Amino acid sequence: MLRSGTMLNYVFRAARESDVQAIADIYNAAVAEGGSTADLRPRTLEQRREWVESHEPPYGVFVVEAPDGGVVAFGALSVFYDRAGYDGVTDLAYYIAPEWRRRGVGTFLLDNLLAEARERGMRKAIGIIFADNAGSIALMHRFGFIRFGLLPVAATDAVGTMHGMSYWYLDL
Repeated sequence: MLRSGTMLNYVFRAARESDVQAIADIYNAAVAEGGSTADLRPRTLEQRREWVESHEPPYGVFVVEAPDGGVVAFGALSVFYDRAGYDGVTDLAYYIAPEWRRRGVGTFLLDNLLAEARERGMRKAIGIIFADNAGSIALMHRFGFIRFGLLPVAATDAVGTMHGMSYWYLDL
């Protein structure tokens, strides 16, 4: 699976071993910045490698390459709940390098993640995001996700801010 996009010629593809450093760097930038993950400390390269490798089909980790070939974002289709009755429901996660935000990368990434989820036979996509993450909330609305829950004052980020968690779903 390799998809090219019309938006600045981005490329969406499955993550490879050579992408793990970029995935770790993008994720750790989000940790340090706060506002999008409840991890309180950066993840090591080995932790990110194990996370990528833990995604066995039909799940997976994917990257977005910029026109110069550099990885500028990543996303994942992950197990939503580890019970067989939930097979076909995927938890979406996505992170964009700070300097690449507001350039269409998030829209391109989410569009391709959802297409990938459909191709892999998923029936629902779930997004669990900080309730004050305006960028992710806008993406949820743009793609037709429906908010189905809010857990107030639920998680702290690495800069010490407490966030509510919003829960979103999309029938695929």
